[in-house]
Amino acid sequence: MSVNFKTQTLQQYLEQLSRKEPVPGGGSAAALTAALGAGLVSMVANYSMGHKANTKAIDRKFEKILKQSQAIRQRLLELTSLDSQAYLQLCAARLQDKNAQKKASQAARAVPVEVCQLCYKAVDLTPFLVAKGNPYLLSDVQVAIELLTAGFNAASVMVRINT
Repeated sequence: MSVNFKTQTLQQYLEQLSRKEPVPGGGSAAALTAALGAGLVSMVANYSMGHKANTKAIDRKFEKILKQSQAIRQRLLELTSLDSQAYLQLCAARLQDKNAQKKASQAARAVPVEVCQLCYKAVDLTPFLVAKGNPYLLSDVQVAIELLTAGFNAASVMVRINT
């Protein structure tokens, strides 16, 4: 079962999310929400690099934050689809034996667990942005943290449900 939301527009994704269909659902939306937060972390890092007041060490740190936040964002975007795939496999396993159900349940739980871990890693990138980043973008850092927190909390719900 292959599901790929990466190539859809936001409008297409939201239209599909609102339909009476099993996917995408809460876990996918949690991953997308977190990806938006990681995207803001990248944006702030991009805007903060290269200022004449920055030392080379500061710019290297911004580059590192940018690279990490981009990797996190990309993985969260992948998890938007992988969560839906795992849920469809869980639905199919309900018609099978207990062992297949257990395996599918573990796989369905693994996706939101990873979303939680990535949210934590992305939030961990923000203190340097607050301390040394572009001061005009502090509100964007705060919004990033709010989105990452929302993604973490929503994924936590999915972990509990899939247990």
